Amino acid sequence: MTLPRTVADVLSDHVVLEVECIDRLYLNVYQPRLQYPAGAAAFLVGHRGARFASSALMDPISKTFVASIHRFAHDRGIPVVHFEKGQRKDDVAHEYLAEFEAAGRSQGVLFIGVAQEKTRVFRTEKRRNLITGAPYPWIVRSSGVVNHFYLYCLDADFGPFFLKFCSYFPYNARLCVNGNEYAKRQAAKAGIGFTALDNGFAGLDEPGDAPRLQRICDRLTPAKIDALLRKWLKILPHPFTAADRAAGYRYDISILQAEFSLTQMLDRPVTGRILFEEIIRENLDVGRPDQVGLVFDRRIVRKGRYATPGRFRTRVITSGVTPSLHVDYKHSKIKQYHKEGRALRTETTINDSRDFGIGKRLCNLPALGQVGYTANRRLLDVERLTTDPTIGEGAFRAVADPIVVGSQRASGLPFDAARTQALLAALVVFRLLPHGFRNADLRAHLAPLLGLTPADMTQGRMSYDLRRLRLHGLIERIPNTHRYTVTDHGFKIALFLTRAHQRLVRPGLAELLDDHSPPTPLRQRFARLNDAISTYAIRQNLIA
Repeated sequence: MTLPRTVADVLSDHVVLEVECIDRLYLNVYQPRLQYPAGAAAFLVGHRGARFASSALMDPISKTFVASIHRFAHDRGIPVVHFEKGQRKDDVAHEYLAEFEAAGRSQGVLFIGVAQEKTRVFRTEKRRNLITGAPYPWIVRSSGVVNHFYLYCLDADFGPFFLKFCSYFPYNARLCVNGNEYAKRQAAKAGIGFTALDNGFAGLDEPGDAPRLQRICDRLTPAKIDALLRKWLKILPHPFTAADRAAGYRYDISILQAEFSLTQMLDRPVTGRILFEEIIRENLDVGRPDQVGLVFDRRIVRKGRYATPGRFRTRVITSGVTPSLHVDYKHSKIKQYHKEGRALRTETTINDSRDFGIGKRLCNLPALGQVGYTANRRLLDVERLTTDPTIGEGAFRAVADPIVVGSQRASGLPFDAARTQALLAALVVFRLLPHGFRNADLRAHLAPLLGLTPADMTQGRMSYDLRRLRLHGLIERIPNTHRYTVTDHGFKIALFLTRAHQRLVRPGLAELLDDHSPPTPLRQRFARLNDAISTYAIRQNLIA
């Protein structure tokens, strides 16, 4: 029996089913006009006709809404569960879902959970007129711990989901759906036979149905998610009246968290174990095997005005005996693990779409998907490269030596130059940006890597660097714009050269030149090599 030896072997020869799909979506359901004090005052006075705006006017609305939820549960025999501190809500939901489906029901409310959580609310504070001294109420934003109602439901098209309402004005909600569960139900309706994987697909009865399944996953659009919300807002208790909605007070949706998954079913469990052995061997070069922080190929500035936001690290974590790889980028992360010992699951979780210059409205979901799916593929590309990091002499010289393209000449990018390493490290980061980068973006990333401030980087120097990168084929300009994207060739060159510098040249030289520490295997072997070369030279009469 022949076993795969590298990540490339596993991905090319041992994947029997591959599915890209939106995984978990955690969405903010909110009234856009009621997110600030002036909007709340306009609702109470201008719309509801109150004499003045006060949070006391919100209390009757809240009590009516809470009473409608309890009446809804009582009339339909829906259990109400008060979550305990530390209790996993998903475990409770799975129990009720199993009972619900065992009863042969395909749609309805499973149960209603109640939990106290901290949230932003409106309160009234007393202020005084600066001229007359007369007091008057004023609405301000504050925070408080209030009840939240988790309405766990089963939808015939989307499967299990929950809608969490805050019981206090302005009654913001959270909607959580799962794209893989949606795909399962749509596949069953389309007549595609499959074996289910927890939150995914383990296999298809007909391998030829794989393109049909992928098309189903691709058809989960913002419009369908919005329709799901509107459908259930008509079924479930609603804090706003029909008159409120007619006046324009309607819920909108934004993205709080989006997960984009790539599931690759493997032919045998052993192939997955070999894959993660390769990942650990490559990434776990320092520290303990249960939790390791590895810095991306860039300098992270921790203090000062130009400190890098977020965390830039790679971790390999073992839970029990199953390892998982975590790559953090600002507020987002990529996670990779051996799912159920059968599949390679790679998923990108985006917690702030603005990390990638994308808005938070639900209509931006396709753009976020492009980022997430591309990040998954690029992580796999990185793993392919790190297990077989070879680059030809011709390609190396094409980067390090000056080059002439037509009538244009560009100087080389010397491997050992600090500016070259900084430019290449920046390209690795910019590869994640779906819409490319600009001169200003390069300046902002390059300055900290060189220990400078962006003000120290002149416009002419940045244009010079962009021209060098472009003529060497590492980047290319997006037509009719002043933005650039990193080419596939440029990404491979940047990744290899920065890793070679960070992981081989610098630590290797430091170990060889440190004469005050105890001998290491590298220094001992280097000494033996040096002695062997000297002995050979003497024998060949090369030394006088």
